[in-house]
Amino acid sequence: MANFKGHALPGSFFLIVGLWWSVKYPLKYFHHKGLKKNRLSRQQERIEIIEGAVKALFAIIGILAEQFVPDGPHLHLYHENQWVKLMNWQHSTMYLFFGVSGLMDMLTYLYFHMVPLGLDRMVLAMAVFIEGFLFYFHVHNRPPLDQHIHSLLLFGLFGAAVSISLEVILRDNIVLELFRTSLVILQGTWFWQIGFVLFPPFGRPEWDQKDMDNIMFITMCFCWHYLVALCIVAVNYSLVYCFLTRVKRRAKGEIIGIQKLKSDHTDQSTLLSGSDEE
Repeated sequence: MANFKGHALPGSFFLIVGLWWSVKYPLKYFHHKGLKKNRLSRQQERIEIIEGAVKALFAIIGILAEQFVPDGPHLHLYHENQWVKLMNWQHSTMYLFFGVSGLMDMLTYLYFHMVPLGLDRMVLAMAVFIEGFLFYFHVHNRPPLDQHIHSLLLFGLFGAAVSISLEVILRDNIVLELFRTSLVILQGTWFWQIGFVLFPPFGRPEWDQKDMDNIMFITMCFCWHYLVALCIVAVNYSLVYCFLTRVKRRAKGEIIGIQKLKSDHTDQSTLLSGSDEE
C-alpha cells in the first residue's frame, strides 16, 4: 500500500461492495414488505453465496497483490535475522480476515441447518474490527497528516464493527444495514483520498504533511465524503423503490387487463348461448 495503486485497490473493493449493498438491501427490504411477492428466497440465498465467494476472491487478490509485487515479501516473514515487509504482512492479514468472512457467508447459506444464524455477521464484524486494530498501530512515527488521515478511517471502521455486531441480534434491520453500507462506501472513497493525498498521481505536487491547515481541510473532507456516501445510499434506495413500484403497477395492470378480457369473453359466451336458446 505504500503507493497510490496500493490504496486504490482496497478502495475499489470496498466501494464496489458498498454500491452493491446499497441496491441489495433495499431490494430485500421491499421484498419482505410484500412490494414484490415473487418467489425470491432461493434466489436470495444464491446471491448471498455468490457474494461470499466474490468477497473471498477479492481477499485472495489482495493477499496476492501484497505478497507478490516486485518489492513484496513473497511469503517470507522472517529472513536473515530480520522481519520482511511487515507493512505488506499487515495488509495481507486484513485481507485474510475478510476472506474468512466471505467463507463464513457461504457456509451460512450452504449449511444453514448446521451453522448458527448470525455467525456470518459476527465474523464480518470481527474482520472490520481487525482492520481498524491494524490501522491503529499502523501509522506510528509518521508525519502528522499521514497519521491524521489514517486515524479518521478508524471512526468509520469501529462504527461499522459496532453496527454489524448489532446485526447479530437485530438481523435484517434495514436501518443498520444501510448504516453499514454508508460506512463501507465511505471506507472505499477514503482509501482513494488517502492515495491522492499521500501519493499524488499524475505528477501533482506533494502535500505538506506538517501543515495544520491541511489537517483541518482533511477533517472537513472526511465529513464531505460521508455526506456523499449517505447521498449515494439514499439515491439508490429511492431508485429501487421507484423501480419496484413501477413493476408492481405494471403487473397489476396486466392482471386487470387479463381479468377484463376473461369477463368480456364470458359475457359474449353468455349472449351467444342465450341467442341459441331463442
